[in-house]
Amino acid sequence: MKLTVAVCTWNRAPLLERTLASLFAMQRPRAEWELIVVDNNSTDDTPATLARWTTRLPLRVVTERKQGLSHARNAAIDAASGDYILWTDDDVQVSDRWLLAYERAIERHPAVAIFGGPIRPWFEHEPPAWLRAWMPEVESAFACRDFGSQERPLHPTECIPFGANFALRMAEQRSHRFDPSLGRVKEGGTLGEETTVMRALLRAGSTGIWVPDAPVQHWVPAERMSLDYLGTYYRMYGKTLFQWGQRPAGQALAGVPLWLWRKQAAQWWRYRRLRSTQPNSRACAAAFVDWNETLGLLEAVRNGQRDG
Repeated sequence: MKLTVAVCTWNRAPLLERTLASLFAMQRPRAEWELIVVDNNSTDDTPATLARWTTRLPLRVVTERKQGLSHARNAAIDAASGDYILWTDDDVQVSDRWLLAYERAIERHPAVAIFGGPIRPWFEHEPPAWLRAWMPEVESAFACRDFGSQERPLHPTECIPFGANFALRMAEQRSHRFDPSLGRVKEGGTLGEETTVMRALLRAGSTGIWVPDAPVQHWVPAERMSLDYLGTYYRMYGKTLFQWGQRPAGQALAGVPLWLWRKQAAQWWRYRRLRSTQPNSRACAAAFVDWNETLGLLEAVRNGQRDG
């Protein structure tokens, strides 16, 4: 068995340095492994950073000129030679036994095609009190994922890993590439390129396993600990719903169903009310998320109507 670890990067040289250092420091698996880093048109010190690690890690660098995370992921698939591909990000630190845990899970479950592990926040500094209180509702905005300390089956609606920490058997990965209409493009784009693939595989009959002893820590910079960042993220998620095929219908105003206008107005009012009375409550966080997701969907519907 051979394992491919894949990382896609764009202009995050200092964080990439830490990610590579954690991969160097982890315990080695018994199986042969390779590391592929896809440079998606970085203009910072990424090439020099990668050059420093080529003699210390089994590293191959791939350049992908088509901008966007899905293009970069697909370039990694094309370059990979492993029997399984393990995905992580350029802003994580893997745990000491990360690769070993996946190797052992694969050995225990040879019929399983999908594996995923915990993603825990790695805050640049102590988050504000309101964010700590909101975290159970907004952890997805920081790519956090944790389904507990026991192995469990993955499910397309209840237990899906996130992109910073999952693995696919290569046969299934090659038959289910990433959709370029989904995924980050620099600071914008949409979401869900990886969860779309995993959901499709699970619905087609593939099986998946949660690997609780393969955690990573995901960097949360200070500027993301803000309402502006959270609003942008959840509006992006609303636009992703449109990309996934959600097409609201009904009597329209400016190309948008009237009920969707009313829904976003009601959600805005609910959020403002809770913000003034219970600002640190989970209810306030949930109202903020709902309002921004609806705003994103509304914007996507309007843009879709204009483009049509």
